[in-house]
Amino acid sequence: MTLKKTRSWVLLAAFAAAPAFAQNIAVVNGTPIPKARADALIDQLVHQGQQDTPQLQMAVREELVNREILMQEAARRGIPTRPDVKAQVAVAQQTVVLRALIEDFVKNNAPSDADVKARYDDLVKSTGGKEYHLHHILVEDEQQAKDLIAKIKAGASFEDLAKQYSKDPGSGKNGGDLDWSDPKAYVPEFADAAMKLQKGQMTDAPVHTQFGWHIIRLDDTRAVAPPPFDQVKAQIVQQMQQEKLQAFEEGLRKNAKIQ
Repeated sequence: MTLKKTRSWVLLAAFAAAPAFAQNIAVVNGTPIPKARADALIDQLVHQGQQDTPQLQMAVREELVNREILMQEAARRGIPTRPDVKAQVAVAQQTVVLRALIEDFVKNNAPSDADVKARYDDLVKSTGGKEYHLHHILVEDEQQAKDLIAKIKAGASFEDLAKQYSKDPGSGKNGGDLDWSDPKAYVPEFADAAMKLQKGQMTDAPVHTQFGWHIIRLDDTRAVAPPPFDQVKAQIVQQMQQEKLQAFEEGLRKNAKIQ
């Protein structure tokens, strides 16, 4: 959130003096502006990177005074009672309440360090700690794939045939080179076939996936050390919190009566 540029001259003028906030930071035409409202706005600005300084506090005071003046004029014109405005206010109020609910849930359901470490260990095991350097040729027809396999076995260049026939726009122009990657990043049929190959071996039969027919060659494998726990801990915590929040929402929806 940023304070509106149209009133920046007011904010700059406010920097000259910053009286201590009382219970109410100001009273506009008999209507008090509570300090809690200023505290909430300051907290929001601080979370967005601004420093809580006397200058910021005075700028917030002037902003809230201007808002109150405008709100009183809006009320005089009957704007708050318009159906479209009331609907928007209801949506905004709901958004604030739901954000607070989510923050409260996340705060009270933080995963333990032991749970986070266990998730990390599971991730390390599931990746296998190995990358594969693969080449492949993708065609639409099974018979064409079989013909290309026969040509390669007869001495034709895998790379040349990939450049000529592969339908994969990413790797075809590079001779079918998929570079180093975890085979689990690919669709299951492709990954299963690739992980069964030995170094330098090509699939004897075309591999069918949702994209077409593949000829796969494994050039090499290498061990990959997982990132240190401390480096990925925050991401794992966030993922686990999102999973808990999703389960919480699904549980509420399951028990709700929706007509």
